[in-house]
Amino acid sequence: MDSGSPERRLPVTERTRHRRLRQQGCLDRDRLDAILAAGFVCHLGVTVDGAQLVVPTVYGSDGSTLYFHGSVASRSLVASPEATVCVTVTHVDGLVLARSVFEHGVNYRSAMIFGVPRAVTAPEEKLAGLRCLTEQAAPGQWDYARRPNARELAATALLALPLDEASVKIRTGAPEDGDGEDARLGLWAGVLPLRTTWGEPEPDPLLPEGVEVPAHLAERAGTPAG
Repeated sequence: MDSGSPERRLPVTERTRHRRLRQQGCLDRDRLDAILAAGFVCHLGVTVDGAQLVVPTVYGSDGSTLYFHGSVASRSLVASPEATVCVTVTHVDGLVLARSVFEHGVNYRSAMIFGVPRAVTAPEEKLAGLRCLTEQAAPGQWDYARRPNARELAATALLALPLDEASVKIRTGAPEDGDGEDARLGLWAGVLPLRTTWGEPEPDPLLPEGVEVPAHLAERAGTPAG
């Protein structure tokens, strides 16, 4: 797969080296940025008290740093600044349905980011990080809604993980058994695409009459998500 221009290549480390399905591996930093920009939920892998935990959480990326957050009571978030973590983001684009079950697969875009996260404590950076992940999930919402107060900031753990060590894999295209023996079986094969779109905003039942959906949310209805 295209590795991009030399100045935009991801560094290869022992953790990011593509050992299996190397043809799906990608070293293009722009592909990493695109995968992160297309989502807002990641899975955080961290070891807590000797046990491995994988926790879903919201994230935001500013191009150099991945921010993710949760309650200060979250064991995984409290523990992760002390150890290396693995954060993954995956988008499923379709099922690859071959003539044999063995050749079935998935078209996908995925990224794994490794590193030791840093707890964000400075108020200005904490607000900037929370803005980053809020705007990634719902562009325009940070300026529309009330922003966190001091008590809410104190109750929120925000972690920053540099995007210095990452692995990207992407699969696209048709099944790979079209020129093999199974091609003579006369069975249908191809790709069943998966596409997600945003629906119409659903108002809070307790919302007073006359409060309209803000434009930055209304205009997302029917648009692709991811």
